[in-house]
Amino acid sequence: MTAGQDTAEAAGAQAAEEGTAEARAREADPLLRRDLEAVLMVVDQPVPAFDLARGLGRTLDDVAGALEELSREYTDQGRGFDLRQVAEGWRIYTRPECAEVVERFLKEGQEVRLTQAALETLAVVAYRQPVSRGRVSAVRGVNCDGVMRTLVLRGLIEEAGQDPESGAHLYRTTSYFLERLGLLSLDDLPDLAPFLPDDIEGIDETGEHTT
Repeated sequence: MTAGQDTAEAAGAQAAEEGTAEARAREADPLLRRDLEAVLMVVDQPVPAFDLARGLGRTLDDVAGALEELSREYTDQGRGFDLRQVAEGWRIYTRPECAEVVERFLKEGQEVRLTQAALETLAVVAYRQPVSRGRVSAVRGVNCDGVMRTLVLRGLIEEAGQDPESGAHLYRTTSYFLERLGLLSLDDLPDLAPFLPDDIEGIDETGEHTT
């Protein structure tokens, strides 16, 4: 066997090995894309690619590549949402050209009734305001970030500064909330506070009980 043949066979073996590695990577990509989408659908703030890679147990290069691919795919397909990279990280957003439709549906579409989850969340805010999303979630026992955003978009609650200790955003009901309920002030709310957990003041912003 000549040196040239040895070199050709070595090059062929290397190419085959690289091809196999690429094939394995392609097979793994759908799972990575699926997992990224699942996580990004529930986060309430941009997440750095490094944190996503660490949480999913994947390399930073794999995650960064998948994020960019998903972002391009959503844009090419003309989806109603897109995946954007901002200063803090990556997050799924409603596409800007859909803003008017979303706002009309959530705020002006009064025929769309609030869900039970939204009503329960609104009640917690009304009776414990100003209150953070963390405390609302702790009272209800589920993550309420998405519901809180809906209530803000519908004009029923609004931001009311930050907690001086934790820095968490606080929320309160709006004048529109009183208008929809036909109330002059919060003092006119029915006495439902006793039905809320007594130990809510002992719950921190992460939903854990403090000692």
